[in-house]
Amino acid sequence: MPYANQPTVKITELTGENVKFQIEDTDLSVANSLRRVFIAETPTMAIDWVQFESNSTVLSDEFIAHRIGMIPLTSDQVIESMRYSRECDCEDFCTNCSVEFKLEVKCHDDRTINVTSADLISADSRVVPVTSQGKDDDQPYDGDSTEDILIIKLRKGQDLKLNAYAKKGFGKEHAKWNPTAGVAFEYDPDNALRHTLFPKPEEWPPNTRSEYTEIIDEDKHEAEFTVEGKANRFYFNVESSGALKPENIVIMGMAALKKKLSDLQTHLATELHADGHIN
Repeated sequence: MPYANQPTVKITELTGENVKFQIEDTDLSVANSLRRVFIAETPTMAIDWVQFESNSTVLSDEFIAHRIGMIPLTSDQVIESMRYSRECDCEDFCTNCSVEFKLEVKCHDDRTINVTSADLISADSRVVPVTSQGKDDDQPYDGDSTEDILIIKLRKGQDLKLNAYAKKGFGKEHAKWNPTAGVAFEYDPDNALRHTLFPKPEEWPPNTRSEYTEIIDEDKHEAEFTVEGKANRFYFNVESSGALKPENIVIMGMAALKKKLSDLQTHLATELHADGHIN
């Protein structure tokens, strides 16, 4: 049976940080489902278990563990093969469901030093803090990089030593597994549907995606109201946190949505068959 419509996708911009694309011939509910699944259903790696061996800093263990957990980790090369810890056969942690990290820093002089994401040493070079990606391991870290994520500052005599494990998860469980820095989509650039109302029409911001040439006129700021209008074209902008490439967020998100719909169809068919509605 053919689908009721055949959506089309056009990529307008793709960089290392974000992807912009437009979808046509689909419904607003589908577009919003994609936005939500990119944020909450696309799996990544994030630190979820921390064991402290020494902590003489000014912050408590729980505070530091939370800060470390929010550091985005590169996940593109391992996320497909990595198991969820709840589905793994191991007792605690193994290389099939987790990646081990170590951190050990002590301040020996009067200069305040920064403990950052660069001090997290990964057992798997494919899973590292996004700010450490591509750095030469042979060069010593000077602690002054503005790109690295600050965890805590140490004064003389203070130290921090811990072991941590990163696990596979998704944003619905905790925000630290959210692979996006932001996901937005726009439709109706001329406000013909009046889903947004401004007290003064001239407050409607000009839009380069306008479908009506007359909107460019200075005296006209929005299209005429369309009573039976329906959104049909959606402009997406997906910005990555660095955990996944932006194009992988879109591909994996769509795959997750497809699987959810397939599972729903299977369970529905099973229930109808059990009730005798389908022979």
